[in-house]
Amino acid sequence: MKAVIFAGGVGSRLWPLSRKKSPKQFMDIVDNKTMLQLCVDRLVPGFDLDDIYITTGKDYVSAVKKQLPSLSKNNIIAEPATRDVGPAVGLVAALFAKKFPNEPLTLLWGSDHLVKKEGYFRRILKAAGNIIRENPQQIILIGQTPRFASQNLGWISFGKKTVDDHDIPFHQLEGFQYRPDEKTAENYFKDGKHAWNLGYWVTSPSFLWNLFKEHSPQLYSQLKKIQDAYETPDYERVLGEIYPQLEKISFDNAIVEKMNFKNGLVVPADLGWSDVGAWEALKEALETSKEANVTQGKVILEDSADNLVYNYDTDKLVVGIDLNDFLIVNTHDVLLVTKKTSVPKIKKLVDSLKGTPYEKLT
Repeated sequence: MKAVIFAGGVGSRLWPLSRKKSPKQFMDIVDNKTMLQLCVDRLVPGFDLDDIYITTGKDYVSAVKKQLPSLSKNNIIAEPATRDVGPAVGLVAALFAKKFPNEPLTLLWGSDHLVKKEGYFRRILKAAGNIIRENPQQIILIGQTPRFASQNLGWISFGKKTVDDHDIPFHQLEGFQYRPDEKTAENYFKDGKHAWNLGYWVTSPSFLWNLFKEHSPQLYSQLKKIQDAYETPDYERVLGEIYPQLEKISFDNAIVEKMNFKNGLVVPADLGWSDVGAWEALKEALETSKEANVTQGKVILEDSADNLVYNYDTDKLVVGIDLNDFLIVNTHDVLLVTKKTSVPKIKKLVDSLKGTPYEKLT
């Protein structure tokens, strides 16, 4: 079984730590490890390192090599331009359909996800891989059993159970809903027929590639030229010429919304999953209680509760007194202080720095 970790994107919701030149997946965020390293760590007990691939922007290849020195350079897929998730998945489908057409393949995200129940997660991947070996013309989604009625996540609808592999239930896929309204989210949370959509897929490269051919023919035809050049001396040239011209489109819009649901299965599972792509989400994922403080680096808090304070300056001590519901991030050149409820404004502020003397800090 092959695993591909997508490690692109910048992540301005984690500014000032995450920036264009040093995006979140390469920065120490949890237990002095980067999100990319944590993603690989949760796979390695069940995967050989040779079966793990990283896809990222060409400017970040050196960062991947530095963080994963044991990973072969042949296992790093460099995208010459940022063209959204649709083309990124399409490129993987094109290359792997040529090299490993019917071997089970899992697609994962290494930028902002935590999975606390790692052993269970690996068992699910193994069970899903066994199903794909028996029937390569399927796609399996792994969803998180919802903890609350989230309006900020995508949801998967599933029907009757079709397979039960010990404690791992596989259900028939019935549909998707992206960011439902409050009432709909409440209904999804209560009905026991929905899970949060994590974007974790297990399928065969040949089936994934055929989905592009059927549902996104223009993208397919361009990627086919890259596929034809793969493992030839012309590959880098063709990739560099064609990939930057691909339409910017999400994987959901290109494929997911158009696919036949009868070919899909869903595993709704409590993985202890959290999206930590924003500071307040990181606080929620790491806290032992709502009132607990989450800190990293040299930090002292007195008479303070429900704060996240990350200090990346080893020469400075950050001290807080009588703080509640604050987010403080101190880097070598930026100090961010805000209420946790104001975190959504961070991206807007970062965007506003473009064209100013502070643009270099983005």
